[in-house]
Amino acid sequence: MSTLVSVCRDCCCGTVKKHPTTDHGAHLRRIREAAATIGATVRVAACLDTCETSNVVVVQARGVKPVWLGWVLGEDAIADLERWLRAGGPGVAPLSDTLELHRITPPGLRSRDDRAE
Repeated sequence: MSTLVSVCRDCCCGTVKKHPTTDHGAHLRRIREAAATIGATVRVAACLDTCETSNVVVVQARGVKPVWLGWVLGEDAIADLERWLRAGGPGVAPLSDTLELHRITPPGLRSRDDRAE
């Protein structure tokens, strides 16, 4: 496996009901185009179990911890995600300051206190 980009698009991520001003289809196309430049695979995932931070994107590369990003809704976040993917993604290019602000803890790694909030 090279790089895998999982884009959550199920119960609330990617829905017009929760995010009516976001062009989810255009964002997915842009992510796919950027991922293709490095040979990454993009998959649309069912719920990634972190609905409070929708829209969620997870980028995984061999030998590197997956990078979980939440609130990937605005133009700045999508543009930075595109740049990062085109630059090689995890293990190759550092996250921009904007993407660092979008980094989230995967649901399975959250402490019991974090999940109760």
